Amino acid sequence: MSVLSRLGRTPLAALAAGGMLLAGLALAQGSASGEVVPGACTPAQAKRMQAAGDNFAEACRLPGQLLSGMDRVEPAAAAGDVDRSRNMRLVANLPRSGRFAGEEAYGTDLAFRGRYAFGGNYEGFTVYDIRRPAKPRKVAQVVCPGAQNDISVHRNLLVLSVDTSRSDDSCRSEPAPATRKSSWEGIRIFDISRPAKPRYVAAVETDCGSHTHTLAPSRDGRDLYVYVSSYDVSADHPDCRPPHDSISIVKVPVAKPARARVVAQPVLFPAGGNPGTVNPLGPSETTGCHDVTAYPARDLAAGACMGDGVLLDIRDRARPKVLHRVRDDESFAFWHSATFNNAGTKVVFTDELGGGSAPTCNPLLGGRRGADGIYDVVGRKLVFRSYFKIPRSQSLTENCVAHNGSLVPVEGRDIMVQAWYQGGTSVFDFTDSRNPREIAHFDRGAISATELVLGGSWSSYWYNGHVYSHDITRGLDVFRIDAPWARRAAKVRMGTFNAQSQPSYNG
Repeated sequence: MSVLSRLGRTPLAALAAGGMLLAGLALAQGSASGEVVPGACTPAQAKRMQAAGDNFAEACRLPGQLLSGMDRVEPAAAAGDVDRSRNMRLVANLPRSGRFAGEEAYGTDLAFRGRYAFGGNYEGFTVYDIRRPAKPRKVAQVVCPGAQNDISVHRNLLVLSVDTSRSDDSCRSEPAPATRKSSWEGIRIFDISRPAKPRYVAAVETDCGSHTHTLAPSRDGRDLYVYVSSYDVSADHPDCRPPHDSISIVKVPVAKPARARVVAQPVLFPAGGNPGTVNPLGPSETTGCHDVTAYPARDLAAGACMGDGVLLDIRDRARPKVLHRVRDDESFAFWHSATFNNAGTKVVFTDELGGGSAPTCNPLLGGRRGADGIYDVVGRKLVFRSYFKIPRSQSLTENCVAHNGSLVPVEGRDIMVQAWYQGGTSVFDFTDSRNPREIAHFDRGAISATELVLGGSWSSYWYNGHVYSHDITRGLDVFRIDAPWARRAAKVRMGTFNAQSQPSYNG
């Protein structure tokens, strides 16, 4: 049972009749900062949504009548069915297990090294052996609670993000209020030189915790710079008060990770970020960044910062500089993540309208909201070209919006695979920035035909010939794509892959 279903399991007929967005909730407009206000979710409901982490509480900003008429929308796949393109098939599924199968033990991000995939979970992380992609197996499960446990790997190091206040930095910690000065949140570092036996080696506390993080190794390889993104500010939080227009940068000596420390907190918006709006479909107030994607080989990074998108120069890893900043106050509600093409001449930004917990993939919202925004990089500036959104309708009981994805290494073409929560996994070609098109997909029907239950693909990434998806409730999915471009991409082999630290496929 998800946090949404715990808020009230209301039959679909009642949802449709009331035009309600979330099960049992009549939602009203929220504040410009995205905080829940009286008349939106009740305090108890808001607390549960916020405790679920990620950006789920953003759904409380949307108006209750937004999806009135959704009962007449025909989804691409009914509950229990699958809609897929002929060229994409599921070859393996490894369900969650043990403590990671709990109702709030959500599967989150993925990272890869050699024959292993590392999957984040709100309760810790799992190590998968994927030497045989059609028969993946679990080799370790590390219990170390701390939402959302965003995950990256570099050589023998694994980094986890913790964005909920804990009693201390240990894996035995308990939840603690953010209003308490002694509470801890930040990043944890593990030694994975023996993947089946990860060893906890360091922790670094950062202002506002770490919602996500990005790795940017130094050119000599001696140090690993970790760009920490966070944004959940409050005047009541002693370690995370507004204004928070910055990211934290942690320097990790690769040979001595226990010496990791914060070395910089660059302000990206010295004059302030997007002020936001009371319009629930409008832009969020910028109080930090949700995600930064680095392209170290080209000394570039792209920041998805709530109400703003930024292009960064990271030649000096500890002193990133903003090259250009863009907004889309008409169509983007929450700038969530970014992906470069291999040439570094394009950036795909995602809009996480509704925070990932709302059904936004339907004709009522159209193709510009909760979508990707595709930008060309022209003279080190971002120039908007088009939007891309999956062309299949999802039902009222399916949370669906643009989420985590990665580039597919196809020479001469720009192809991306992407997760859409219960919208499944989509592969699209954006070689022509103005005319992106979907070329493969796999989409399960709703988890429930009568209730909105949080689930679906959190992350979908290409790695060494297969697509790996980490599903919030279903565990690890492995897909194979049968197409000439996929066979060419399979010839590109990577030793390590983190979606937020893009490699160059041609050196």
